Amino acid sequence: MLCFNIYAACPISFEFQNYTVVTTQCRGPQYPAKQCCEALAQFACPYSDYVNDLTTDCASTMFSYINLHGKYPPGLFASECNGDKNGLPCPDSAQSESANANNSHMSCRLSPILMIATAIMGILLLLL
Repeated sequence: MLCFNIYAACPISFEFQNYTVVTTQCRGPQYPAKQCCEALAQFACPYSDYVNDLTTDCASTMFSYINLHGKYPPGLFASECNGDKNGLPCPDSAQSESANANNSHMSCRLSPILMIATAIMGILLLLL
């Protein structure tokens, strides 16, 4: 069975972002919800237009890299960080200023490591 990605590729290169705002403020073993959610909002708000766009894979890509860099338990942010119907609240200035500043640095390169890992996973799935 072939599976096709129904989402458009994210125009933000989350692979090369600086995750220290999250990884320094959201630490285990307790993972304090207030600190973790504030750090997540601080990191994600500049990209909120992209992360909230359900036609792209931006949200899943961003969380994959956050979890990769912070080695967080699965579902930590989903279970701890509850926003409103529009997600986590973001200050208006953080959305527009930071997103505009980062637009000039966008890259649509695929990570060789991710491509190799995907290929290995595909081969393993075929063998099972």
